[in-house]
Amino acid sequence: MTSRPPRSRPSHRCAECGWTGAKWVGRCPECQAWGSVEEVSSAPASSGIGGARALAPAVVSVPARPIAEVDVESARALPTGVEEFDRVLGGGLVPGAVVLVSGEPGAGKSTLLLDVASRTAATGRTVLYVTGEESAGQVRLRAERIGALRPRLYLAAEGDLATVLGHLDAVRPDLLVVDSVQTISSAEVEGAAGGVSQVREVAAALVRVAKERSMSTLLVGHVTKDGSLAGPRVLEHLVDVVCSFEGDRHSRLRLVRAVKNRYGPTDEVGCFDLSDAGITGLTDPSGLFLSRFPDGEAGQAGVAGTCVTVTLEGRRPLVTEVQALVVPTGGGGNPRRTVSGLDASRVAMVVAVLTRRCGIALLPQDLYVATVGGVRLTEPAADLATALALCSAATDVPLPVTTVAFGEVGLAGEVRPVPGLARRLSEAARLGFTTAVVPAGSLEGTGTSGMVVHEVTSLSQALGLALTAAVVEP
Repeated sequence: MTSRPPRSRPSHRCAECGWTGAKWVGRCPECQAWGSVEEVSSAPASSGIGGARALAPAVVSVPARPIAEVDVESARALPTGVEEFDRVLGGGLVPGAVVLVSGEPGAGKSTLLLDVASRTAATGRTVLYVTGEESAGQVRLRAERIGALRPRLYLAAEGDLATVLGHLDAVRPDLLVVDSVQTISSAEVEGAAGGVSQVREVAAALVRVAKERSMSTLLVGHVTKDGSLAGPRVLEHLVDVVCSFEGDRHSRLRLVRAVKNRYGPTDEVGCFDLSDAGITGLTDPSGLFLSRFPDGEAGQAGVAGTCVTVTLEGRRPLVTEVQALVVPTGGGGNPRRTVSGLDASRVAMVVAVLTRRCGIALLPQDLYVATVGGVRLTEPAADLATALALCSAATDVPLPVTTVAFGEVGLAGEVRPVPGLARRLSEAARLGFTTAVVPAGSLEGTGTSGMVVHEVTSLSQALGLALTAAVVEP
């Protein structure tokens, strides 16, 4: 009796997240993407142990060694010359590393990477800049404008993957910059440039070449309308580092964050100033987020509705000003809530706590809350400053300009501790602030940097300390 050959089982895979299933579905059950599930070829099922196919062992080309004997010099990060970018990367570019930089159109990604390419070429390394969105003449004009002309910086305007690989063989660069990965296509794969299959094939080919040649690679990626990285989700898994380039196009401030980093921390942020002369790093950006600086006179009155806080962007403290405006609702309609630079849900929670726990009538009023300089505050430590700014605006009583406040506000009206108190106080004292309102229990083992620090347990107590007018207790 002859055995029946194993049957081939149909398989379907999601191009976004890699989910596999036996049946085709219109919407991926894992990542909820529509139209991303496609049929893939599958090998016949095997009758081996556990259903696995028997595989013959291959010849080992490089034998395994004790981990202490592995050479680490080839994996050392090389500085790019842009200190803020190196801060985010963890010290610089590692040979063979592939970095994906994403951001909205017009944010300054091309300008930043052209500056990185120029500074890297100035150190004697060879750099190849491949542009698929602009002509070589347009990139040349930008390089001349920002002073990025270097003899070892090579430029190619190409959109075909095979041609790009040919340029790599001819130039043999130490650093490759591709702007952008969605504009490069391969003739071996069906579909237009920017499609799921094309982006996956192009990225995989560039990653493979980068690893083989120990060539650092910078890829520019587009984003969708909601700000997420365009293309298949597997693109983020292929690369070593994913950086997000953020910034309001109406502001000169640009922030670079590491979303994924195999060679360094993901809690660092780089600050840049984008202007007509190019993009420059900001080693001390705190002054951009303040409308005025304290002059050291204790108790000096400022403008009602403003409060200064210290936020931590990664491990970097930034002194930021929160502004609030409270006006009566006109026409008897629904009160308006406009928030810029803060989490709208947390602002709504702070408004509810002020109304219920502190007796501040804010619900029938129009509220406008914003930050200065276009910075976005996402951590809960900004709750106390938001509450003080709203109460100051509602009572028309200004806070002293030498006072800072930070702390998380709970639904019961309590003020909770926040991490990094020493760094926050040190940065505030450096800029001339003399008084701080902080959560109780935060000063254990922490120096006060010569500041007068008031510890509070509740939001009502914080309002009574920071404002000169009495606050109604619940």
